[in-house]
Amino acid sequence: MQKENNGLNQLEVSKVHHWTPSTFSFSCARPDNFRFRSGEFVMIGLKIDGKPVLRAYSIASPNWHEEFEFYSIKVENGPLTSKLQQLKEGDNIIFRGKPVGTLVNDALLKGKRLILFSTGTGIAPFTSIIRDPETYEKFNEVILFQTCRQINELEFGKRTVESIYKDELLSEIVSDKLKFFPTTTREPSQYFGRVTDWLKSKKI
Repeated sequence: MQKENNGLNQLEVSKVHHWTPSTFSFSCARPDNFRFRSGEFVMIGLKIDGKPVLRAYSIASPNWHEEFEFYSIKVENGPLTSKLQQLKEGDNIIFRGKPVGTLVNDALLKGKRLILFSTGTGIAPFTSIIRDPETYEKFNEVILFQTCRQINELEFGKRTVESIYKDELLSEIVSDKLKFFPTTTREPSQYFGRVTDWLKSKKI
């Protein structure tokens, strides 16, 4: 990590994955002295024409992970994402090292069940929360809903849930407490239809 005079930091991109024509994720090594709570977001971006352009991005990785992971849409003419989607391994991004946000375990009362609703890339903070052991200390069951138009847009969430059960330590903590319910609204799938209709039908 390199620190600049304007209080911004530079991070090297270690991995880039294009999930669909409209979504991608990328990872950077996490600075040793950086701490955050799962579910928080940071300001990240690029220098464009010599000026920093930053946007708020949820950190998709949990607070114990050695990498920052971000999940983003691609906006063809967007001032930032039109450039961000062109990232390659070895490139640098800039970020402001001050995590913020209230979508965190500290803000949640302990309870029986935690239900998380998301659409598209809005799943990013939840992929952080469902990989945090503290979540399973506070709740007996965690249910994550994600609704997208096409099946391939659900892949990031599915891969994240699969990674939990492939992790030797995390899989023991999570056990059978986590449920993932991915629905689509345009392409037919196992759970086709809006999540509101599924909830009303009581088929869940």
